[in-house]
Amino acid sequence: MKKQDTLENQVKKSYLAIGSNLGNKITNIHMAMSELKKNKIKITKVSSHYSSKSWPNSLMPNFINIVIKIETILKPLELLKICNFIELKLGRVRSKKNDPRTCDIDIIDYDKKILNINSNKLTIPHPKMTKRNFVLLPLFEIDRDWKHPESKINIVNLINSLPIKDLRSIKQI
Repeated sequence: MKKQDTLENQVKKSYLAIGSNLGNKITNIHMAMSELKKNKIKITKVSSHYSSKSWPNSLMPNFINIVIKIETILKPLELLKICNFIELKLGRVRSKKNDPRTCDIDIIDYDKKILNINSNKLTIPHPKMTKRNFVLLPLFEIDRDWKHPESKINIVNLINSLPIKDLRSIKQI
C-alpha cells in the first residue's frame, strides 16, 4: 500500500489556461495565480499576456489570456475544484455560456493523461484547446516540445492548423 500512496502523491506537471475579459484583466490573472500558489500548486513557467477577441461574440470585451505550467500533488478533480473556487472568489458569475467573466481557469493538460469524467464535466486534455489561438500560442511560448496527449500532434502543427484569421487576431502584449 505504501508504494501506491507514494506514486499517487508524486508531483504532476500540468498546464492551465487563465483568462479574463471583465474588470482589471491583468490584475485578475495575477490574483488567480496568487490563489493557485496558496493551494499546493507550484507555478514553474508563465507565458506572456495575449489579447484576443471574445468568442463566439466578438462584440463582447476582449480577453487577456496566459498559459502556465504547474506542478501539483492534487488529483485532477481536486485541481478542478480549486480552479472553480478561485474563479468564484474572483467574482465569476456563471449565467449564460460564454458570457464575459472576471476569471476563467481551464485545465489544458494534466500530466499527459487522457481523462473524461462526465459527472464532473472534466475532460483532459481540454476538448477545445486545439482550436484556440489563446491557448496554443502561449502554450508554445512556454513549451515548444509539447504534444497533444491524445492525438500526439505537436504544438507547431496544431498552431499551423489554425485559420490565418485566428493567428492574425491575437496579440502578445
